[in-house]
Amino acid sequence: MKESLAHCTAAGLLLIALLRPTSGADPASASAYAYVPETLSTDGKRLLAKIGGDHAIIPTLPEPGDHDGWARLQAAAASARAVDLAAVRAQGVAVSRIETDGASYFDIAPNGLVDDGSVVVYLHGGAFVYFDARGALEGMAKLARVFRRRIVVVDYRLAPAAKWPQITGDVVTVVKRLLVGGAQMRRIAIFGDSAGGNLAVATTLKMRDEGLGLPAAVATWSLLADFRNAADTRVTLRDADPIMSYERQIKNAMLAYADAKDWTHPHVSPVYGDFEKGFPPALIQAGTREILLSDSVRLYQAIEAAGGTAKLDVYEGMPHVFQGQIPNAPESRLAVAKMKAFFDQHLSR
Repeated sequence: MKESLAHCTAAGLLLIALLRPTSGADPASASAYAYVPETLSTDGKRLLAKIGGDHAIIPTLPEPGDHDGWARLQAAAASARAVDLAAVRAQGVAVSRIETDGASYFDIAPNGLVDDGSVVVYLHGGAFVYFDARGALEGMAKLARVFRRRIVVVDYRLAPAAKWPQITGDVVTVVKRLLVGGAQMRRIAIFGDSAGGNLAVATTLKMRDEGLGLPAAVATWSLLADFRNAADTRVTLRDADPIMSYERQIKNAMLAYADAKDWTHPHVSPVYGDFEKGFPPALIQAGTREILLSDSVRLYQAIEAAGGTAKLDVYEGMPHVFQGQIPNAPESRLAVAKMKAFFDQHLSR
C-alpha cells in the first residue's frame, strides 16, 4: 500500500497549497505541532514531522454561503486526488460506476472475493464539502483486496449545494439500490472516515428510524460525531492537532452542511442519537493527536451505555485518518487488521 501514502500526502499538501492565504496567516498555526514522541513508529514520526512544519498552515475555508468559493475548493480537491480507473483496475479489482435514482456509486470487487453476498459501503471524508468517490478508489481498491470483500464507494453530493437531508438521503438511496439488487442488511457494513464516519453513523440511525433496518456493522476512522464545539479534546488538543482547526476549517464546513439550529439533530450529530432503539456493533478508531478524539470517545460511551456493542480503538500519537496517510505504518496495519477481523466476524454470520 505504499502508493497510497504518496498519493494521499501529495493530495493533502496540494490542497493546502491551493487554499493557503497569501498574507495574514496566523504564525501560531504553523509551528505548534512539531512535537514528535518517541513512542511512535518510524513512519508515524516521519508523518508528524512532515505535516508539523511551517508548510502545513491550515487554510481558512470559504464562508458557508460562498458557493463560488466552495466550487473552487471542490474542483481543486478533485483535481488533487484524480485517479485513473485503468490503473485502479490493474490492481486486481473490477470497478464499475452505477447511477441510481439521482445518486451514484462505484462498485469495487477484488479478485478472490469472499462470495457470501457481503458488501462494505464506504463514505469518504472531506468535511462534507470536498473530495469525491473517484478520488477514494485507489485506497478502497487496496482495502477491498485486504478484506476480500466488495466495497461500494458512495459518490454523495457535497455541501453547500446539498444539505444534510439530501446528503444522508444519497447514502440511503444507494443502500436501497443494493437491497433491490439482492443484498441483505445483515450482509452490509457501513464504513467512513472523518465526515464519512459521521455519515456512516448518522445514516445508520436514519435507516433505522425510517424502518429500513440495521446493517451488520459500522466502522469509523476519526469521525465527527458532534457539530457543537464543546467536547474536551476540541480545546485540549486544539494546538496539538497538525491537520484540523475548528475556527478556520471545521466550523464553516459544518455550517455549509447544516444550519446551527440542526446541529443537535441525531442525523447531523449522531452522538445525540437514541441508541437504545438499536444500533449495530461498532468499531470506532481514532488517534490521540486529533481534536476529534472526544467525538469517538463520546460515541463509544453513548452506544455502550445504551446496551449496544462498541469497541473504541485509539492509537498513540496518530493524527486524523492516519490509516490513509501512512498505510504501511505498524499502527495503520494493526488498525486495518482489526477492521478486517471485525468485518469477518459480523458479515459472516
